[in-house]
Amino acid sequence: MRVRSRNNVVLAGREDGPTVVLAHGFGCDQHMWRYITAELEQWARVVLFDHVGSGKADPTAWDADRYASLDGYADDVLSICQDLDLQQPIFVGHSVSSSIGVLAAKREPDRFAALVLVTPSPCYLDDGDYRGGFTRDDIDELLESLDSNYLGWSSSMAPVIMGNPERPELGEELTASFCRTDPAMAQVFARATFLSDNRADLAAVSVPTLILQCAQDAIAPPEVGAFVHAQIAGSRLVTLDATGHCPQLSAPEATAAAITSFIRAAYR
Repeated sequence: MRVRSRNNVVLAGREDGPTVVLAHGFGCDQHMWRYITAELEQWARVVLFDHVGSGKADPTAWDADRYASLDGYADDVLSICQDLDLQQPIFVGHSVSSSIGVLAAKREPDRFAALVLVTPSPCYLDDGDYRGGFTRDDIDELLESLDSNYLGWSSSMAPVIMGNPERPELGEELTASFCRTDPAMAQVFARATFLSDNRADLAAVSVPTLILQCAQDAIAPPEVGAFVHAQIAGSRLVTLDATGHCPQLSAPEATAAAITSFIRAAYR
């Protein structure tokens, strides 16, 4: 199967600029980046794609065993880079795609020039002194609700993830995105997302890394960003004056500015 059709790969921007690969989070698709791509396309080559099981990716490529682990998604990222012959791209991953990017960079450390991790969480479960934001009971309840009534779960959970209750249109957009996802595929991706523990993989990151977190985030609290920062040597942590888990939608100007500043500094 052709990689570009499998993952609905879209290319935009300047071919003579650095390459930026944008990877969306759970329940989303590449459309979620639309508010910041206009800025990035002015000076970079932008690669957009949909994870298999999301957006307009080829549904016939879905394999429940392959995508039960974040490794399957990391394999796809590397195959996209190989198919496009990307030379030292900057990988920008939102939410769970931050961990997917870390896994890809760990597997091929010379592939990427830099990583940008937007509201990352290497582990959502609280564990001893580590605060991931959720207890095991919280996660079990979340997954049980998702399994039993996916549309209802989407309607109730999306506004929590998005935050910004004074801007209900943002929560409505995320709800609609969740509802467009096949429930069976979403259930598998949700387990891979919320039950993963990639904390030990962070120390293997050897490229310049920017960590973007929001000042208030119900899914990835500030302690998580601080943990990721501490584990990745030489990383830079920026806390956006933003609320929610999706700053590319709720605070696109600040998100684009932080990414642009980081990448331009790396390419001086």
